[in-house]
Amino acid sequence: MFKPTPNPPATDPTSPYESLDSKKLHEAAERALDHYLNPAAQIMATTHEPEPMYFANPKYNTEALLANASETLGSATLMLNNFAALLETSHRKTLLGIAQVVMLGELAVNQALDPPASAHRNLRTATVG
Repeated sequence: MFKPTPNPPATDPTSPYESLDSKKLHEAAERALDHYLNPAAQIMATTHEPEPMYFANPKYNTEALLANASETLGSATLMLNNFAALLETSHRKTLLGIAQVVMLGELAVNQALDPPASAHRNLRTATVG
């Protein structure tokens, strides 16, 4: 009698996990599944300590926080301007607008870092000049 499909291939009845490295294979499979299906558990299990500056700590030095914010905003402005140079006109204008907003934030942080006397002096020279 003629069969339209061939006989199924002969399979080995043993599991692929029943070898000397079966425990390692099982652990690797679990890590891969956790990586794709439960990334929050992987983040929580890390031993990396975050920078203490970024903790919600009211005792941290305000001047150091402002200096860090100023540097971060300056870097963001530079990155936005560099990226804007690579884009076509309509997207470039949008990105340059965002860069200006970030720059305004940087100016505000820098003004907060200035001592009060120099802020008054800068204000006087800006209005007189």
